[in-house]
Amino acid sequence: MKPNPEVRLLVTSGDGPVECRIAVRKTLLEIRSKAEKSGISCEVELSNTGCNHGPASAVISLSGTCCDEFSRDWVGSVQWIFKSPVRRHHKRRNWFVGVFQINALEVGMPTLNDHDLIVERFRAGGPGGQHQNTTDSAVRVTHKPTGISAISRDERSQHRNRKVALERLINKFILTEFAAEKRHQKSQNQMHKTLERGNPVKVFRV
Repeated sequence: MKPNPEVRLLVTSGDGPVECRIAVRKTLLEIRSKAEKSGISCEVELSNTGCNHGPASAVISLSGTCCDEFSRDWVGSVQWIFKSPVRRHHKRRNWFVGVFQINALEVGMPTLNDHDLIVERFRAGGPGGQHQNTTDSAVRVTHKPTGISAISRDERSQHRNRKVALERLINKFILTEFAAEKRHQKSQNQMHKTLERGNPVKVFRV
């Protein structure tokens, strides 16, 4: 029942300032671009941050040939070097993002049993060409115990939309659990200190 992508990555700014959220956004764009060039499917779920500059964290699901090897190149601390576009006179130019490989079971993801799910089908209104409105192919999946829901209307196949919606549901759960953990300020601070102390696996200069 539960789709199993080959790899999930958590990309996070830790407790870093807004510039680190900008770095998260840039990191997501880099990963997506390089994944697509490598023929790897990439599904991204963003945290709800209320920040226009970028998300505090995101979960990326990667699937395809060699995606495990691809993801290993990203796991660790990613350093971005750029002048802050938010604080013009701020001297700091080094911003850090953490990329961690995660497993849904390790964060307590409940089993997605059929009786715990509400699956709703509706007529797609998004992109899809001339056939997008001919069938009720879009799918919304809601996990009743947690109230978390996800929608997919991107695919023409109802079966594929159901699979994508389930994947997004899992990623939303992971982000929800991670946000709850981040509320423990001590753990959050320690994570970001670890990111900054570690040797970055990638360095980008803008």
